[in-house]
Amino acid sequence: MTTHQDWKHKAAKLSLDGRAFIAGERSRAASGETFATLNPASGQVLAEVAKCADKDVDRAVAAARESFESGVWSKASPAHRKSVLLRLAQLIDEHADELALLEALEAGKPISECLGLDIPESAACIRWHAEVTDKRYDALSPSGADVVSMITREPIGVVAAVLPWNFPALMLAWKIGPALSVGNSVVVKPAEQTSLSTLRIADLALEAGVPAGVFSVVTGFGEGAGQALGRHADVDLVAFTGSTETGKRFLHYSADTNLKRVVLECGGKNPQVILPDVANLQTVAEQAVAAAFWNMGENCSAGSRIIVPSSKRAELVEKVEAVLAGWKTGDPLDPDAKLGALIEQKHYEKVLAHIEKAKAQGARVICGGRAALSETGGWFVEPTIFDQVTPDMAIAREEVFGPVVCFIEYDDVEDAIRIANDTCYGLAASLWTDNVNSAHKVAARIRAGTVTVNCFGEGDLSTPFGGFKQSGFGGRDKSVYAHDQYCELKTTWLKLT
Repeated sequence: MTTHQDWKHKAAKLSLDGRAFIAGERSRAASGETFATLNPASGQVLAEVAKCADKDVDRAVAAARESFESGVWSKASPAHRKSVLLRLAQLIDEHADELALLEALEAGKPISECLGLDIPESAACIRWHAEVTDKRYDALSPSGADVVSMITREPIGVVAAVLPWNFPALMLAWKIGPALSVGNSVVVKPAEQTSLSTLRIADLALEAGVPAGVFSVVTGFGEGAGQALGRHADVDLVAFTGSTETGKRFLHYSADTNLKRVVLECGGKNPQVILPDVANLQTVAEQAVAAAFWNMGENCSAGSRIIVPSSKRAELVEKVEAVLAGWKTGDPLDPDAKLGALIEQKHYEKVLAHIEKAKAQGARVICGGRAALSETGGWFVEPTIFDQVTPDMAIAREEVFGPVVCFIEYDDVEDAIRIANDTCYGLAASLWTDNVNSAHKVAARIRAGTVTVNCFGEGDLSTPFGGFKQSGFGGRDKSVYAHDQYCELKTTWLKLT
């Protein structure tokens, strides 16, 4: 097993390249400007990254359009696109240690999760979509013997993928897997906090055989590169994962320019609903901790509200606290750490402010509630459990996006359903019950894009992921449904004589 010291030694030997990737090659921003990407566990500079803006976006989009119109990828046989994407997945697997280390260093994520889940799942996602490439059929309509009416899918054209910082490689795979599979050219804008793994995967894509111009990466800030992509008249679709506030901006950009298609996966304030019939609270506690604290709670599907019967609250609180005691907070390069650092100082301060506001409104701290490991210079927060939370408190309504969970009591199942749905979000939910009838009936009434029963999760690669209400718009990630949103549907009507 690779030790903490081994990972630190590997990190010291890394060569970090922060140049953008445009038209098949690494390049500096047109302005020559750069910005620093920081290590959340220490606050120290990792690398200088190209600060791309309008000119760089124009160049990347022009290369994407040229490659699309040339047909070098868009008109290539599905079997060829499949083979190239399978090769990319293989290269990601072969470079798993390097990519996991980049994500641990830049995102503050525990190395054990990066290596054990994020990077293998990224490769698996691209492999899954690659396998779909030559297995979907178009159709003929039942329009009569005197016509041939074909219903076909065509790639939409130039896709902009704007990524979040919490799962850099995995969210990249969720976007480029289906977008490239159906033949689009893609320009990716990673979050400014986490550019390095995306850039490295772009290198690997070129090595795998993705033609120059088909996959570019413009690095920079939302008000620069992100807005330029959102407003670009030659971008046909923007696929965005991130905050609801930023997602709404992309709808404005589309309305103000060329009515490009917009697909949004946004925030969540996700409930974990425990019904009174549940007997095994130990399993609930283990899953509830994973739901709330996985990836430091920096997860749009985090189960940050535990809605529990009054009769079971005390027992479940005790068990959750006991499970959480086994989750070590520490250096992301320590394989024993299950909780790493928050992404940046601004977000760290925001999470701490949420905690202080909850205390002021009367919520009771069961454990945590403070900054941690301040001697490192990094942005660590103790995993925090709140009790005596009412549905009207800010901690029960606002997305914290940090290692914080709150317990909300109820006495009637109807009230539990009302509390679960009393949010502007609708991304995910978990339901716990020992009764199969309750599982079906209550799950059907929870307004969320994914409802897991007796577990926490997001389904697998075959299941669509996205939200209701202000958690999503325009489509879904994962599954064959993701392929459709990157296509135009065409009817070709041939009159026979």
